[in-house]
Amino acid sequence: MVDAAARRAFVRAHTELVAPPACPELRLHLATMLTPIWQASEAFLHGNNLPPPYWAFAWVGGQALARHLLDAPDLARGRNVLDFAAGCGIASIASARAGAARVQAAEIDPFAAAAIALNAEANGVAVETRLADPIAAPAGEWDLILAGDVCYERPMAERAFAWLRECAAGGALVLLADPGRAYLPKEGLERRASFTIACSRELEGRDEKLVTVYRVLG
Repeated sequence: MVDAAARRAFVRAHTELVAPPACPELRLHLATMLTPIWQASEAFLHGNNLPPPYWAFAWVGGQALARHLLDAPDLARGRNVLDFAAGCGIASIASARAGAARVQAAEIDPFAAAAIALNAEANGVAVETRLADPIAAPAGEWDLILAGDVCYERPMAERAFAWLRECAAGGALVLLADPGRAYLPKEGLERRASFTIACSRELEGRDEKLVTVYRVLG
């Protein structure tokens, strides 16, 4: 069993505090090389049943959401925000910077929760970590829901999008950012902004990706 202190120590040991390309005003604990963090996590995984370290990277979808919120802070100001499948927490941190009343970052990986807490501390903002799948929660709990890059796998995309549309129908502003993943829905989306974001060729197979921020329609 890996305790909270060990998780925080693992995040610190295998990341560097750096600025993500699209949000130079933020600092996050991120892996600067793919192979070492993956190898370290595999070693931990064997003994502790851990998922891959997706939290160690600022994925382009999360960066696009963060950039959009930092550029248009009124979207988050005063709102109760949920960052769905938050990863490193970049969109959560941008929401807090933009003046959100409350920010919750939902993740099912306790190492992601540790990374989000450290990243929030590094940026001087308050972000609550919610170590649970929010799809099981009532859809009307949040004013603004953020989903960055969740359409990479069919079951995840279909389940998440159905819930996001339910939340939008209930009155929440739901923003989804996607770089052209295979399972992005063809309908129920309204384009809001686009960003070209530098990325790792190891992760994305190219040096930059065009990411679109959509509003999910109810």
